[in-house]
Amino acid sequence: MLIRERTEDWEVQTLSPHAILSKNTKGRERFEPKCDIRTEFQRDRDRIIHSKAFRRLKDKTQVFIAPRNDHYRTRLTHTLEVTQIARTVSRALRLNEDLTEAIGLGHDLGHTPFGHDGERALDELSPHGFSHYKQSLRVVDFLEDGGLNLTWEVRDGIVNHTGKNIPHTLEGKVIKYADKIAYLNHDIDDAVRAGVIKDIPEEFSLVLGKDFSSRINTFISDLVYNSIDTGNIAMSPNIEKALYDLRTYMFNVVYTAPSKFAPENVKFIISKLYEYFFSHTDEMPAMYKQNLKECDTCDVICDFIAGMSDKYAIHLFQELFIPQSFSD
Repeated sequence: MLIRERTEDWEVQTLSPHAILSKNTKGRERFEPKCDIRTEFQRDRDRIIHSKAFRRLKDKTQVFIAPRNDHYRTRLTHTLEVTQIARTVSRALRLNEDLTEAIGLGHDLGHTPFGHDGERALDELSPHGFSHYKQSLRVVDFLEDGGLNLTWEVRDGIVNHTGKNIPHTLEGKVIKYADKIAYLNHDIDDAVRAGVIKDIPEEFSLVLGKDFSSRINTFISDLVYNSIDTGNIAMSPNIEKALYDLRTYMFNVVYTAPSKFAPENVKFIISKLYEYFFSHTDEMPAMYKQNLKECDTCDVICDFIAGMSDKYAIHLFQELFIPQSFSD
């Protein structure tokens, strides 16, 4: 028996009847022979980790743009924290951890530089609109080496991880919760570090806990105990309310806080780059110029800009629009 087949048998014997079994995947768009050692979801995880888009997440903003302190989260550390939380939940619920991990690692691959400010800027500029979750799917389906050919379940979890979208698997639903749990808690930690807030209001700490670890534990425990053997992923009403009330508080107090890179500055940089490459498509990297043959110019420019790290976007802006003598 192959190692992969042993793992698949272990899943049948061990996982919840509500879990997605690797051998029951809906498959890939393009046929590939199966691996002797890894399951299909393990292969997806590995492809995402080894992708260029995944590596670029290390220099993309989570909340605080171009911070001087090394301890602020980036889009990569956010991704790892989401995945860790989601794996804890999935293991407790006996769901498929490999599927959960693959979705978690891939969910933000399409995020822009400068966080959600960059996303909003591209959404306003592009006649077709822009959203990071759709872009994440475009990255794995098309942009990364012509497409990673991931399984249907991983792709579904990636594109449905946020907003009103609902994943079709419990593993995808776990990621949807884990994303909120992770970003709210680590953004509080970073906001305190930045001096934007001293702490969250007592109304939240009384329900969720007074420190980072306690809040994470409260959310995870509540999610697990309210989801066991139900065929669904859900929190209790009071904890879910606290989650969304805390999210509203963070948007009002932290995510809109003024900074060196205010939204209008991000919009200016993104718009200038967009306008420049719309008129100078020949100056884009070869991959994007090649894609112009089959894709709309606006979409290709969004692909190029969305793929940039913060550092690269700032450097390119300076190179194109700031005279050399000004920076000497």
